[in-house]
Amino acid sequence: MNAPADPTSPEITLYTSAVCGYCVAAKNFLRSRGLAWNEVRIDLDPDARQRMVARTRRTSVPQIFVGETHVGGYDDMMALHRAGGFDRLLAGDGE
Repeated sequence: MNAPADPTSPEITLYTSAVCGYCVAAKNFLRSRGLAWNEVRIDLDPDARQRMVARTRRTSVPQIFVGETHVGGYDDMMALHRAGGFDRLLAGDGE
């Protein structure tokens, strides 16, 4: 996990793997915003990979959640951010 999270914000979870440029980009974006996240490395934990696929119906990484809301991958997160929805999710207001 990165730096301490704002206790009022929903937890951010990233499913990642070691060899993933978009995973690095997602973490850099979150870091630039001063946000913390819980990282789940699916390349190190086959059970975590199965849980990710069951939750998202996707096999690619990163897969990003804010609370229980599935944001999608890096491109999805950035599109949501550009539309103003990412900040609303962080505030607990939904998409």
